[in-house]
This record gives sequence, C-alpha cells and structure tokens, in this order.
Amino acid sequence: MFFDKNKELMYSESMFTRAYEPLDSNLQLGKVLLIYGPRRVGKTTLLQSFLKGTSLKYKLDSGDNIRAQEVLSSQDFKQILSYAEGYELLAIDEAQNIPNIGMGLKIIVDQLPELRVIVTGSSSFELAGQVGEPLTGRKRTLTLYPLAQSELLSVHNRFELKEQLEEYLVFGAYPEVVLSSTQKEKIEVITEIANSYLVKDILAFDRVKNSKTLLDLLKLLAFQVGSEVSLTEIGTQLGVDYKTIQRYLDLLEKAFVIIRLGGFSRNLRNEVTNKAKYYFMDNGIRNALVAQFNSVDKRNDIGQLWENFVFIERLKHRTYYSMYANLYFWRTYDRQEIDMVEERDGILHGYEAKWSVGKTINAPKNWVGAYPEAKFEVITPENYQKFVLP
Repeated sequence: MFFDKNKELMYSESMFTRAYEPLDSNLQLGKVLLIYGPRRVGKTTLLQSFLKGTSLKYKLDSGDNIRAQEVLSSQDFKQILSYAEGYELLAIDEAQNIPNIGMGLKIIVDQLPELRVIVTGSSSFELAGQVGEPLTGRKRTLTLYPLAQSELLSVHNRFELKEQLEEYLVFGAYPEVVLSSTQKEKIEVITEIANSYLVKDILAFDRVKNSKTLLDLLKLLAFQVGSEVSLTEIGTQLGVDYKTIQRYLDLLEKAFVIIRLGGFSRNLRNEVTNKAKYYFMDNGIRNALVAQFNSVDKRNDIGQLWENFVFIERLKHRTYYSMYANLYFWRTYDRQEIDMVEERDGILHGYEAKWSVGKTINAPKNWVGAYPEAKFEVITPENYQKFVLP
C-alpha cells in the first residue's frame, strides 16, 4: 500500500472538484485508465479521492516501489499475474518510474480482462514512449492540467473568480500555489516547482544533458509569449544549432511546459505559416522563470500574461468539455493578426485577447475579406468567463 507523505496538502487539494470526477465513468474493463499530465497538478490527489469512495477491492502501489518496478518490468507472466491476483482494481501512482510499464500493463489487461486498472504518470511516459505501442487500443487517457477556472468554481463563485483574476495571472493555478495563503508562500512554491520539477523528466531522458541550455531557452520563450519565434535566432543567442533547439522545444511541449501554436493559412499568399508561437502551461511558471511577480498595475507585460492566460484556460476548457477544434494563430506579412483561431465544425472562430480595450476592435480587413463566414471576438477581463467557463 502506498501513502503520500503530504496528507495535509492532499486533503486541502480535495476541496476542488476536478474535471474528471467521479472517475467511475471513465473506467472500462479491458482498458487502462491513464491519468496523465505535468508534475504537481493533483493526479495523486484525484486518484486517492476516487479510491477513498470506491467499493471495489483495490490494490494501490507506487512506481517508486522497488518491488513493483521489478515485477511489472519483468515481462514474467506468472509473476505479474500473481501480483494482481484477487483484486477488482489495480491502481499505480507515478507509474512512469517503472521501466517498460506499458508491456507490463498490456500483460495484465490481456490476461485479466475483468480487472480495472488506473495509473497516473507524468510526462516521461510520452518522452520515453513507454505506453504508446504496447497499449494501442487498450488505454483511455485523461490529461490533467493545473486548476482550471471551471474547477475553481467548485470553491468560488464567478464574482470571486473575477476578483482574484490578477492573482491567477501572476501566480498561476498549480493547486499548491492556489492554496498558499500569502504572496511570499505563493512565490516560494511556484519557484520550487519551476526549479525542481519543471524539466525533471526531460533531464532524466538520455539525450538531454544540459539543464542550463533548457532553462535559458525557456527564459527566452518567456519574453516572447504571444510573438512568433525564430528558431534560428534563438539558436544563435544560445549558441546551439537549429535542430537542437527544435528537439528541445518538442521535449518541452511533451513535458507539458509549453504549447506550440502554428499559423493558419488557406486563401492569402501573404499569410504567415512558417513560424510558431509558444505559450506556457501556467502563468506562474512563466513568471517564475523570469523572477517577475510584481502586481499587474506595475508590469509592462500584462498583455502577454493575459494572452497566455486566455490561451491556457481555453485549452483546459476544450479538453475537459470535449470541444474538438483545430487551433492556430493568424497573421499576414503586413502585420494584420489574430491571436487565436479555432476551426470547429467547419467554421472559423477568431479570438483576440485584450487586457484593456479603449475603443471598439474590429476583425482585420484581410481576415474578413478572405473568410467572410468566419466569426471574430475580443476576449477581455469583462467577458472572459463565457470563454473559459461552462
């Protein structure tokens, strides 16, 4: 049996109703339920909250358990089946720490079809390709992010969320940060997450050795939120070749640190598509990287913070409410632009994120001319809740 030493924190985290609760509806016989996402976002809390209320006879183990590592990575049918025998549910926390865990889970699912299986894992699952091929057709994946505005509704009402908006812009929404009672504590917690956990999975990956280059790359991206990024220019600044930068960006995206947004083009010759923009999974992480926690009224990057916040909260909303869309930004070489474009059900929806709006903002002329059926909306602190809340 595995117990988390942070029981007090976990109890506090359980105040929030997470998007996938109750987990019962996502459990399927013959499939592994994989709860996947960045470190420190509450995967363990979600799992233990479910186990606390289930009537199923379960076994809870940890990927940190040496014996579990030995058994589940052995590919020894007799040993693995004996390990799971007699239970209705097998739950493994931090399963990414078990070598070849995908093959071990495949054996369990194939040989014990009446056993329900839940595992939690951080980004190294994806980095090492541990569960992809072995569990093809045998898994259901739920991605858990830092607390969404919709999840915070389980504790606060809409008025209170809006009152606290500036805190989320500066400190982000990791559960430990949200639960911290003072600004000093929030800064300490998010700084520790950024320094100790952010690239932990990537640095454990064999082909990445230089943590300084990774962190320097992230700092450069932090100053370019909402802007197109030139990999060649970044490589020159860091003294690293283009392909290495490209590989590091791919790893950072798989590790849930950043999100890439490509350019949209369909009709116009002068639409920009050869560059990308990068957003951070959490505003607090972005601010920790540049050691900037000033209040909103004392910042010159509030536009970037707002755009990052809107982008990420919309991402959580689409994920948790099964809103399927292709996602882009749009810009022409003469600098007409739209921050975010969603292509849903064959219709284009353009969204511009503005912290402060002094006058009416209309859709760019080239956008209207090229896509006359497309929608356009400006997302501000006054109307953002309809964009990110159910």
